[in-house]
Amino acid sequence: MSYLNKIKSLHPCFGAKKNKGRIHLPVCPACNIECKFCDRKINDYENRPGVAATILKPEEAAESIGRALKLCPEITVAGIAGPGDALASDGAMLTFRLIKEHYPDLLKCMSTNGLLLNERAEELIELGIDTLTVTVNAIDPQIQAQIISGIRYHGKRYEGEEAARILIENQLAGIKKMTDAGVVVKVNTVLIVEINRHHIKDIAKAVSEARASMYNIIPLIPQHQLSHCREPQCIEIDEARQEAERYIDVFRHCQRCRADAVGVPGGQDFGDQIYLKRLAVKDTFSHG
Repeated sequence: MSYLNKIKSLHPCFGAKKNKGRIHLPVCPACNIECKFCDRKINDYENRPGVAATILKPEEAAESIGRALKLCPEITVAGIAGPGDALASDGAMLTFRLIKEHYPDLLKCMSTNGLLLNERAEELIELGIDTLTVTVNAIDPQIQAQIISGIRYHGKRYEGEEAARILIENQLAGIKKMTDAGVVVKVNTVLIVEINRHHIKDIAKAVSEARASMYNIIPLIPQHQLSHCREPQCIEIDEARQEAERYIDVFRHCQRCRADAVGVPGGQDFGDQIYLKRLAVKDTFSHG
């Protein structure tokens, strides 16, 4: 069995069909990109990406894994997917070091917007990251500038096409570094009918050339500054997937999980037990 096929057999977000679980560890408090569709929240009731009930310290996250494995031994993956960006602070790196030491049999998975991926790739490779998901919503700065309000990069805020260009260059270079090191990379794209619908094939081609293994198209949840946009119809999602499949393997079973999801996707979620009862609190998310 190839390494990619092994990943697909164990990781529910890379193709494992059933009875494989994951624990998402919410250890990332801040983000360095202002996506116009992103409404990050700290609460216990919304079931979507970018939402968690609390932010954990790395030591608390490691303890949570032990509790989770007792309740759900089907867990094969420890993932970090927010609620902020995994590379915008050091919580993810510190957590992965603890996982490497105490739970070496678990796959280590991380999601990132990719702004800092190029410069932090060596750290991730040294930590033994098994799988990486990078959200790439455009490879054309003119299109990307319609999706983000700005970025914070090396202590300075950038806007418009300048911000978009910095982001895209770092994403593609970072993906290439990670795949060259043997890390299995999946790319997510948020499908926004009014903005990037006819750009999907270009994104798929570019990330395939950077040797990403899989592509996942996520329909927009209309909110925040893109609340005026509509959610893509099933036929539009399917057409976009068919266009992308000319260049790269397309994943079709995304559940749009919370940043603190625990268990087998589509099955029982153990987050309440693992995170000691999710409490509804006000949003404390930061774009610091």
